[in-house]
Amino acid sequence: MTENLKNNIENNEEVLKEASAEVAEEIDEALTNVSENNDEIDNKEAEAEKKEQKIVDDILEIVESTLITVFVVMMIFTYILHPVTVDGPSMNNNLFSGDRIFMTTVYGGLHYGDIIIINNDYSYLLDDEGKVVKQDISDSRYKECLIKRIIAVPGQTIDINPEKEEVIVDGKVLNETYIRETINSMPIVAFDYPITIPEGYYFVMGDNRRESADSRHPDIGLIKKEQIYGKALIKYAPINDFKFLKFKQ
Repeated sequence: MTENLKNNIENNEEVLKEASAEVAEEIDEALTNVSENNDEIDNKEAEAEKKEQKIVDDILEIVESTLITVFVVMMIFTYILHPVTVDGPSMNNNLFSGDRIFMTTVYGGLHYGDIIIINNDYSYLLDDEGKVVKQDISDSRYKECLIKRIIAVPGQTIDINPEKEEVIVDGKVLNETYIRETINSMPIVAFDYPITIPEGYYFVMGDNRRESADSRHPDIGLIKKEQIYGKALIKYAPINDFKFLKFKQ
């Protein structure tokens, strides 16, 4: 009986060892699965974080691009391009009342044929000695913003012959393909022609010569450089008449 008991104990020990081994193996497998699951969870969390970070980076990039675009547009319309509405018939048939144009305050120089926007706050005429005289035009209806074309620049001599309906600059009759009608006699004139344009001043006229108050009128006279707001670049409205206003001789 003692022998049988001994055998039973040994058998039980064997069983316990096998059971312990199986339990240990199951525990190891369970721990391995838990570790793999944790790794998988960590990987998923890392991928989710990467996706979130990418979304944030994309949003920041879009916001940055938008801000830069808005800034550039603001700079352009603040310092380079300004919208202007044409008022009156003096530039027919190239510009009509209600037309919308862009003018620029950034330009290299002003030349014959350029269309400019003018602050007509004073009139500048010439005395008998050819010196510039500043005139107060506070009560004039022409004390306003004007849009005209440059006909003569500093140093040039301009003559106007109403009988022949000609404008002569430096002895040459201008071939003015841009005008609506030729000039005619005006009841009030600013100058005894010919005159030489002083440095820093310009002689301007409207394209619709018979309906334009311009440098020929004593309430406008010569245009001082500081009176010039800017140079017309583009006519953008109405859109079906879109065109660049750069003068081509």
